[in-house]
Order: sequence, then structure tokens, then C-alpha cells
Amino acid sequence: MNRLAHETSPYLLQHADNPVDWWPWSAEAFEEARKTNKPVLLSVGYSSCHWCHVMAHESFEDRATADYLNEHFVNIKVDREERPDVDAVYMEAVQAATGQGGWPMTVFLTPEAEPFYFGTYFPPAPRHGMPSFRQVLEGVRHAWADRRDEVTEVAGKIVRDLSQREIGYQTTQVPGEQDLAHALLGLTREYDPQRGGFGGAPKFPPSMVLEFLLRHHARTGAEGALQMAQDTCERMARGGIYDQLGGGFARYSVDRDWIVPHFEKMLYDNALLCRVYAHLWRATGSELARRVALETADFMVRELRTGEGGFASALDADSDDGTGRHVEGAYYAWTPRQLADILGAEDAGLAAQYFAVTEEGTFEHGQSVLQLPQREGVSDAGKIASIRERLLRARAERPAPGRDDKVVAAWNGLAIAALAETGACFDRPDLVEAAVGAADLLVRLHLDEHAHLARTSRDGRAGANAGVLEDYADVAEGFLALASVTGEGVWLEFAGLLLDHVLARFTDPGTGALYDTAADAEKLIRRPQDPTDNATPSGWTAAAGALLGYAAHTGSESHRAAAEKALGVVKALGPRVPRFIGWGLAVAEALLDGPREVAVIGPALDDPATKTLHRTALLGTAPGAVVAVGTPGSDEFPLLAERPLVGGEPAAYVCRNFTCDAPTTDPERLRATLSG
Repeated sequence: MNRLAHETSPYLLQHADNPVDWWPWSAEAFEEARKTNKPVLLSVGYSSCHWCHVMAHESFEDRATADYLNEHFVNIKVDREERPDVDAVYMEAVQAATGQGGWPMTVFLTPEAEPFYFGTYFPPAPRHGMPSFRQVLEGVRHAWADRRDEVTEVAGKIVRDLSQREIGYQTTQVPGEQDLAHALLGLTREYDPQRGGFGGAPKFPPSMVLEFLLRHHARTGAEGALQMAQDTCERMARGGIYDQLGGGFARYSVDRDWIVPHFEKMLYDNALLCRVYAHLWRATGSELARRVALETADFMVRELRTGEGGFASALDADSDDGTGRHVEGAYYAWTPRQLADILGAEDAGLAAQYFAVTEEGTFEHGQSVLQLPQREGVSDAGKIASIRERLLRARAERPAPGRDDKVVAAWNGLAIAALAETGACFDRPDLVEAAVGAADLLVRLHLDEHAHLARTSRDGRAGANAGVLEDYADVAEGFLALASVTGEGVWLEFAGLLLDHVLARFTDPGTGALYDTAADAEKLIRRPQDPTDNATPSGWTAAAGALLGYAAHTGSESHRAAAEKALGVVKALGPRVPRFIGWGLAVAEALLDGPREVAVIGPALDDPATKTLHRTALLGTAPGAVVAVGTPGSDEFPLLAERPLVGGEPAAYVCRNFTCDAPTTDPERLRATLSG
């Protein structure tokens, strides 16, 4: 066993018995490199990464390769999900040098952590124009031994170039109507009208853009925005990217038609998409959206919830195909023969037609990924439900994909928001309870006495890595959603503690620009800063959204001013690259709409009329609206202050931009007020 045996990351633990003498990222590792005068091999990946596993098996488990690495390098292994700051800084260098990036990421550094040679996956033997990993190692070793001055000069220049990439943040104007209209126009140009989604293959679920489109429709009535969101959601839900048996979405589709996924299932994708489908149902009443939102929520609770109440990060793409080989998609793909063995000939024929399972296969080796090409109502619903149940039972007998059971604070924040809102939409208190359980874990285990947030935990043990901006922002967002749904003001207070850190430790006091790491965090070769969305909302725009929501709840001018300053980046980027700042555009919609502040007052939280008004408020489509519920005189929420019953009846008060409507006791009137 090497030094990784003491880590909490499942990805690092997968490499603990490698013959490579791995170090975790640490000052001691770089001190060792200085002392031994060796370059550093930095290998970055994550536990559900298919090609990370391939390279590990081919190279890091190979004794001869390991001996060479141990003799000539100090070898550092990083889980990018634990250290997104390290990943971001060196990925930026890889992309700048090679024009592309990805994982596994392979970077060679000086003992001062300055990068000088880059790559991703390297094969054990030369192929497809790629050098072998051994050739790369030998080339780097000789360069380090024979051309040290040249290597250090290159490394120094790379670091200087990276330092000049810091965002020159001048725009503090908030985005306006025209900016969001131009962003919508840009999205329309990139939209795929035949298949839904944006761009070509590989195709990723555009979760944050979908949220913007739904909010834009709610605020403006733009039918084109709703149509793009609705059609994309339907195409994804009918494609192979969605698990037609067990619910939940895979990471992305390798083709333009959403048929063949990259099979790993990530918590963040499912949390974001669960919320999108719940919001689509809220806007349209779509039965498909309702089904997918609930199935995705149930998938998260059933397959990702940990024993401590948090949510695991991911399920692997690979699993045992029954022969001892780990194969991508083995758990999810089917042949007609397999259907017949389980269902019998007649039902197998129906299942093959219903789920598009063909003799040729839609995937590999004659296997098909289940799809749903026909609309509901075409087949006998009872028979299809029976087929689904039997196939799901049979699939459960297959070797399951591995689970990365570390709890990432940011992604749990996204899951808390999704489960709380989905539970409220569909009257599923068990989902709200699951959200509360995850929130309790974050408070108990991830927050210290100074409200500093740990990035990860596993098996009830907090990891050593500090939370980054997205952790503070997404957890605050989850707590704000939980406060609105449960009526428990303590979640608003916890959100405030986290957002105080955002203002004090992550925000440039002069410009309002945000950094991904705190001012007192470990110093890397540059302080990472990226306002654009990737697989999740950027920390920058997530913070803007949480700050705006908190300001609406509390009336805090400082939080609203910080949100408005942060949204200046959306004015700059939204019209130009709308696909990559979707969450910022969604937050800008909330800003333009107010956002609305709803206070529901009743004699008791379990009073039926109070509950009806509260649920009506939560089902409103007004972008980013915040909801507080309580009894007269309650100090749970600032919005409840001086809000009496009306004629002895429960009432709802709706305000925005310092103006309030007359209170109403009528749910229909409240629904109309909050319909966007």
C-alpha cells in the first residue's frame, strides 16, 4: 500500500495498492521533489472516469512502469472532485498548450509546481499518432536531466501567461431586457430543432440553459423559449441518456440523438435535471415532466443516498459483464435474446418494440440502450409497467456499477434544492425529508464552528480539503430552497452564514468579481476564477443567485448589491456565449422580475388553508421567487414581520421592488399573481 491508503477519496483509494509510490497533493510531496531534484508527475482524474481506469490498469498497475516512475519522478495523484481548484488551474494550462483537455489529466511540473509538459490519456504502446506513456516519461526525464534551464524557462513563461489571464472585470452594470433577448437569439441559432439540445455530438444535458428558458418564458411569455425547453426535455427523456427502467440521467450522449450515453451517472446532473423537469411540470402540467422529475428524485434517494444521509457523487459507467471484464454500459444494455429469456417471446416482442431494442443493436456487440421512441398511451400501460418491473428486477441481479460514495458539499446543495422543490410540487414529504437529512449532514459534518465548509466527507468523516466558492454558493442555494419549503427559518440563517463568507473571502471588494478559492486558501500558481458554467453552475453565478435570494428574504442591501455586481459578467458574456452562462442568465431573469417576495401567514403551519396558500406560492413560476410561511408574530423569517391574518383568515402577501400587492386569502388570485 502507498500513501493514498490514508485518504478518504474513493478515487485515491483505488490507487492505494498501485506499485506507483503515489503522494496525495501536499507541501510534503513538493518538498520531496526539491530534496531529490526530481520533476513531478501530476495525475488528475475521478472515480467514475472510464479512461482514468484504463490508464490505471495499463500503466499504474504495471510493475515496470511503476519502477520507472518511482525512480525518476515524484508522483502525485489528485481527485479532481476533491480539489477542483488544482484541477482548474492545471486544466487551464493543458487547454492553453494543447487546445483541448479532459481526464485523466497528465501534467509534469517542476518542484515549484510550475507545469512544463501536458497531456491526457497516454497508451502503453504508441497508437493513433500518440506516443506511449513510457516514451513520454523518457522524454520528460531526459529534458529534465539535459535541458533543465530550458524546462524551467518554459514553466516560468507558462505561469506568467496564466497569471495574465485573470479576468479584467470592469462591467458592473446589471444585464437588462436587451441582453437577455440577445442571449435567447444566440441560443435559437445553436438549437437543434430536430433532436432538441444545442450543438452536435457529444451532447450534454443543458440543465442551466433550460432553467433560463423556463424563467424567460415565465417572465416574458416567449413561446419559443418554452418550446426549446419542452422539446429538449422530451427528447432527452425518451432517449438512451435517460434510464428507462430505474430513472436518472447519464452524463452525456455520445451522439446527437441522445441514444447512446456515456453511462456514468452523476449526482449533479440528476439534481439539476430533477429540478428542471419539476419546473417544466410547474409551467406546463406535462405528465412526462412529472414522471421524469419523480423517477429521477427516487433514483437519487434509492441509489445515491449514503448511510449518513448525504448523497454519493456518482455511479461508474463500467461494470462486470458477467465474464469478469469491466465493460462500459454492461449494466444497462440489452439484446432481444436477453429480453426473451426474462419476459418470454410475446412480452419480449412488445418490449423490443416499445424500448427500441433491435437485432443489430443501437450500442455495441448487438446490444441496445433502452429508449422510448413512442409516446405514452400507444401500448397497454399495465403490461408495460409489468415489463419494466420484471426487467428492473432482472437487471438488479447483474453486477452493479461501482459507486463513488464521497459526499461533495456543492452537489449535495444542488440535490437539497431539487428534492425539496420536487417534494413540494408533487406532495412527496419523503423527498423533503431526504433533503433535510442531507442538509443536517452538511451542518453536522461539513461546517465547523466558524461556518467554514469542508469540500467532502465520506463514511461520516470530513475530508481535509476546504470548500470552494461553488460549495458555499450551492449549499446556500439548497438551504434557501429548504427554508421556503419547510418554513424553518434556521435554514435561512445557515445560508446567511455561508454567504457572509462569500462576501468576505471570495469577493474582490473593489470590483465585485468572484474567485473560486478563498483569499486565505492554499496558494496555487494562480488563483482560479471562472464565471462560465461547465457541468454545474459556476461558483460565480451560483453565488449571485444565492445572494439575490437571500437579499429578497432579508432585505439586505449588501447582499443585493453584491449579486448585482456579480451579474455584470452576464451582461458581458450572455449575448456572446449564452450556452456557457445559463445559470447566470437564469439569475438575471430573477433580478429583472424582482424577484418576488411571498409571505404566507396562517394560524398554524398544518392548517389546511395555510398549506394550500403555501403550496400555491411554491408552485408559482415567477423567476426566483422566495417564499416564507409562518404564524402571526413569528420571527422565523424577516418577510413575516408585521403581516397579520386578513379577517381572521390565512393570507399571502406578495411584494417586489419595494412595492406590495394587497394581501389575498384566495389561492387562485395568488396563483395568477405568481404566474410570471
